[in-house]
Amino acid sequence: MHDKTTVSIAVLSGKGGVGKSNLALNICYGLHQLGNDVLLMDCDMGLANMDVLLGIAPEKHLQDILLDNQDPSSILLPIGQPREHRFDLIPANSGMAEFVDLDAGTRSMLRAKLNPLASNYDFLCLDIGAGISPTVMGFGAMAAIRIVVITPEPTSLTDSYAMMKVMASRNEVSDFYILVNQVESSAEAKQTYNRLSGACQRFMGFTPIFLGEVRSDRAVVEAVRKQKPLMEVTQHSTAAVNCMEIAHSL
Repeated sequence: MHDKTTVSIAVLSGKGGVGKSNLALNICYGLHQLGNDVLLMDCDMGLANMDVLLGIAPEKHLQDILLDNQDPSSILLPIGQPREHRFDLIPANSGMAEFVDLDAGTRSMLRAKLNPLASNYDFLCLDIGAGISPTVMGFGAMAAIRIVVITPEPTSLTDSYAMMKVMASRNEVSDFYILVNQVESSAEAKQTYNRLSGACQRFMGFTPIFLGEVRSDRAVVEAVRKQKPLMEVTQHSTAAVNCMEIAHSL
């Protein structure tokens, strides 16, 4: 079946430790629960951690497509219980320094190999490494929707601003959605977003769109410890409800 229109989403962050991979996983979980076929791809070639969040030990990884010319469909891992709609993961291998900076030709080749597979899904979600490496920028520019995950920490704001600036100048991309994570209130989320969007507007001439917020929540920590998606552990905690709201928005 190739009659789907696949929406590609890149989940990015300027710095590590903002909960990006966890949000990517749980928003995908929400999209799946809303009746979509979802393919989640761990694109962090240096510090992949989707397998850790899910408590799995994959035998094959994204890098095997490049190293051994593996068929992407042979690397797929189903997430959660089998249901009417598919929710699959392409895991990556951590600690492989030679894959941190893929050149444009290698990225294009990878994309060509993945496109036939991705076209079977409603959503392709790319969980991309933090920072401003060419691989991060290249993967980010490929997607139809770019979600930048930030927290109220000043370092998160400055690094996210730098990442968007580099992507705007190097890849001519200026449409971003901002997702504010680990906030105590909606007021804090809006205030954090306003600081970042104000700087973007003033110095770069574009305004990123506020996508939503995810509150600080003990349930997130518990789910990570259990190595299960938050949305599988609970759908009623504050953060789980927030993730579902974002899935609805998307």
